[in-house]
Amino acid sequence: MGIRVFSFLVALLLIASLVIQVVRCQSEADVDATEVVERDDLSIVGDDTQVLGDGTLSPAPGVDTTCVFPKNAAKLVSAGEVTEILVGMHNVGKSTLNVIAMHGSLHLPLDHHMLVQNLTMQEFFKASVPFAAQATFPYNFAVSKFLQPGLFDLVGTIVYEIDQQRYQSVFYNGTVEVVEAGSFLSMESVFLVTFGAALIGLFGLWAYGQIQQFSKKTKSAPKMEVGTRATDADMDEWLQGTAYAQSLSNKSKKKK
Repeated sequence: MGIRVFSFLVALLLIASLVIQVVRCQSEADVDATEVVERDDLSIVGDDTQVLGDGTLSPAPGVDTTCVFPKNAAKLVSAGEVTEILVGMHNVGKSTLNVIAMHGSLHLPLDHHMLVQNLTMQEFFKASVPFAAQATFPYNFAVSKFLQPGLFDLVGTIVYEIDQQRYQSVFYNGTVEVVEAGSFLSMESVFLVTFGAALIGLFGLWAYGQIQQFSKKTKSAPKMEVGTRATDADMDEWLQGTAYAQSLSNKSKKKK
């Protein structure tokens, strides 16, 4: 019984891994079929902002950036809905920096040359971070509601000026999961939860079968009967030569 259940669990694990690979391949195929947005379609305000997407600017020394997805530790991005990122800047330099804009782009995983979508370019006016100070700026973006759910790489960039010199820093470069609007769980997450529940159920059945087998063995075990003859013989041998044995012998002779 235990060997059969173990073999079934191993087979189920193999099938689950194959299903997950098929789902991921399907998602990548759907992403390939998604319309790729050209960089020229990015909404740009003003001539100076054309450098936002060319990647020629470098980070300024003494400026550190970080970001957090508020109330969204899983980094889920609902297609067609606004997602917020809080971008923190720490200016440890000697001059005040002026924040110009933030923008982002969505790429295929492990291949940033394949641009999936240019995201919102968000401009700032009179936003600055004094030297030896910190500040936080919100970045709100939305991916296309027609984008196929799956894993993508998000690149977020913030552009700023120090002493009339322009710089840019990447505040996020990592993976996010695009899900359907109103969906809290992706297809892979639902499958993994279901698979985990199935494993728990099978383990419970296996444990129940083991308990039943153990109880049957306990009930079918032969009962040991303790005889009195052997005990009486041992007792007589132990009492030989004592006064009690002689009295018993005399009583038996009188009865005869």
